[in-house]
Amino acid sequence: MTIKEYVKVRKEELKDLVASKEVVPHLVIVQLNEDDASNAYVRGKLKDAAELGIKADLYKFPVSMSEAELLKEIDKLNHDDSVDGFIVQMPLPKGINEETIKLAVSPAKDVDGFHPLSKLNPCTPQGIMDYLHRENVDILGKNAVVIGRSNIVGKPMAKLLLKESANVTVLHSKTKFEDMHNYIKNADIVVIAIGKQHYLDNRFEYKPSAVIVDVGINRDENGLHGDAIPGLPVRLQTPVPGGVGLLTRLALMENLLKIK
Repeated sequence: MTIKEYVKVRKEELKDLVASKEVVPHLVIVQLNEDDASNAYVRGKLKDAAELGIKADLYKFPVSMSEAELLKEIDKLNHDDSVDGFIVQMPLPKGINEETIKLAVSPAKDVDGFHPLSKLNPCTPQGIMDYLHRENVDILGKNAVVIGRSNIVGKPMAKLLLKESANVTVLHSKTKFEDMHNYIKNADIVVIAIGKQHYLDNRFEYKPSAVIVDVGINRDENGLHGDAIPGLPVRLQTPVPGGVGLLTRLALMENLLKIK
């Protein structure tokens, strides 16, 4: 099942779940940037919410907003009983510390899953795991390679794979090429999230049974590209665009419904 097919099926399931609730779940998106990727992502999230019957509001503030002013708005949302969950869309303007903002969001309303005390997982890794499960990808005892060590994708992805008893190796920009080659050659699952267009290519060897999850989003004049070239000789490779971004958006709605 392609990611688009999977998301469509799962949305129908979630739509029924939302309809069964006595009170409509309420999501708020806080945005302080004019980033093209963020704008597209926010539009997608609002569209998803509308399709599922979820109430979603966009609170768009000027990029000149100070950290103190943003913290006041977050505090209001933390104490607004009509709001079930909210996110602060990244990136943030210069002068605002992302870690400070993530920690200011109440764990009880943190649908992004970024707060260390949140009971939810970050959306991208959770969305990937849900899709791997739906595709019956074996994880137990398998060799999983995560390329990238960000707090949003790489580290939590490794943690979720480890939780399901995969043999997890985290590689990054300081990993030697020959070591990278060796780990990828023996990997059953590769998750790449380093923001280097078409880094995974024919320089590497792959197991024909391997699964490659491409989290990369790289823009040029020809559009969006992943961290892997399309059409690698593996069992399953997620596309860019139309891949992990859809899973991330879906997981956000799933997280909201777990709160609500």
